[in-house]
Amino acid sequence: MRIREWQDILEDVTERDVDPDDWRAVAGDRAGGVGEDMYLGHPRAGVFFLKTYAKNPYEVRGVGTQVARKLDDEIGSFMPQQESGGRFAVQSPPEDEDQAETVSKRLQTVLETHSDAPTRPQDLFDDVMEALESPAFGPMEYDQYDRPDELEDLSDRFEEADELLHAELEDLIETDEVDRGFM
Repeated sequence: MRIREWQDILEDVTERDVDPDDWRAVAGDRAGGVGEDMYLGHPRAGVFFLKTYAKNPYEVRGVGTQVARKLDDEIGSFMPQQESGGRFAVQSPPEDEDQAETVSKRLQTVLETHSDAPTRPQDLFDDVMEALESPAFGPMEYDQYDRPDELEDLSDRFEEADELLHAELEDLIETDEVDRGFM
């Protein structure tokens, strides 16, 4: 298992050549410390595990790793299904002004279309993510004040990774001389 900076893990997620709307996520408070735990999963790209904390209002620090090469039925049972209420997305900035202009025109068209027709919030979200060329988005189970049951189940399933990432994040927190996260 290779532990890396959390942003490197997200970069891996954005570079995967998979259907961007098949990603799913579970996140919540980190057990036994400041910060949050997050699992991102895709049937073909695998499962990624992140532990992060807000060092200050402008900087998030953390670590992560890939814990499974594919999202099988057993692990998938812990991830939210499409009808989940929460949503998430991983974004990449536009490469240049031309791409930014193209994306903004597509986004404007999507918003105009949805303003003229009654649609579900999930449909608007999906269309906006496609217009923005989001490399990863989908349903998410999230609790900012606690840990969803699915997060506990995944932590139990990947206990070794949880312990290793916990130790690495604790080292970051100690190095940063932060005894609590910024909220």
